[in-house]
Amino acid sequence: MNRRDFLKKSIAATTLIAGPGFLLSSCKGNLRSELMNIDKISGTHKDLDPAGYKILYYASLAPSGHNSQPWFVRIISKTHWIIGSDKDRWLRTVDGSNREVLLSLGAFVENLVQAARVFGYTAQTTVIAKDRFDPEVVTVRLLKTKATDIPLHRMVDRRTVKSHMLSRELKVSDINDFSKLVDDHLFYFPAGTHHAELMAKEAVENFKIQFDNEKAMAEAADWTRLREDDVKKYRDGLTTDGMEITGLAGWYVRHFMDNKDVMGKTFRDKGIEKIEKQVKQGAGWLVITSAGNSVTDLIETGRRFQRMALTAREKMIAIHPMTQTLEEQQGQKNIKENHDTGMIPQFMLRVGYLDRYPDPVTLRRPVEWFIKS
Repeated sequence: MNRRDFLKKSIAATTLIAGPGFLLSSCKGNLRSELMNIDKISGTHKDLDPAGYKILYYASLAPSGHNSQPWFVRIISKTHWIIGSDKDRWLRTVDGSNREVLLSLGAFVENLVQAARVFGYTAQTTVIAKDRFDPEVVTVRLLKTKATDIPLHRMVDRRTVKSHMLSRELKVSDINDFSKLVDDHLFYFPAGTHHAELMAKEAVENFKIQFDNEKAMAEAADWTRLREDDVKKYRDGLTTDGMEITGLAGWYVRHFMDNKDVMGKTFRDKGIEKIEKQVKQGAGWLVITSAGNSVTDLIETGRRFQRMALTAREKMIAIHPMTQTLEEQQGQKNIKENHDTGMIPQFMLRVGYLDRYPDPVTLRRPVEWFIKS
């Protein structure tokens, strides 16, 4: 082993690159402010008026699996758009059914609808996709109306948080607030209960399954952006900041490691170790369900999740999606056997209060990158 490989293995032993799965993250920070014009939205597009551009900008802050941002927008006119599913951004291994793609598009739609109201429009949305693989998914028509005062900073500041969750149980008032936002499609399982322990166990076991799956790890590696040049080039994917690899370790990873290291045994072993610690922290689990598994059901469930997620920072509640259990056949089977027949889980969320809420850190593509005219 040469000196460089030795150093890489040594630093890898003290860092963690999170494994595959539904990673819902949004971001803010110096690089994000620099590249995304967080403080001043100054972009333009020939087929959009300034308000339309801003609406799509805020929509693009929605979370998605691996931060793949699987959306495109086709501009029919300045007030008539089609939101599409970009097949080049599908996670074909861990999300072969496109379930998470549609949940992500639902979150995008929710941001769009809320942002439109701020800029004086009602966004009428209609699901047009017949199945999960249709490229055109939702039509949007903007109707002029009176502007509504909705805090757009919620979209800017929302993020996934995985660390430093406190163990105290969620307040009943916070659970009730969340439940209203998701139309009562919510279950809370406090830490220490049978269901919470089941979900923690399944999260770990199904992480292990994915860590042992070479195709899943290769897919994660394809979406990993370790070098700052790649972060700036792609503005998507799994970054060191988004994976909470910070400080000296983050600096080293950005400068001396590459995507091949994601496939290494050390990273996998440390990933499992980290997950095993994470599931022992926090206030338990929230599960968001749906009435069915149609395209409309999944879009609506993604919207519900986003409505809830946009209020989490104000409540100082961290939300960490850990949906590998819903991606693997073993997890699906075990969850089905341990819950009521009518319960269809779409999000499994580890939650907990925080003493300090960190700023968002991951990037989004510019609006003009995902527009199709």
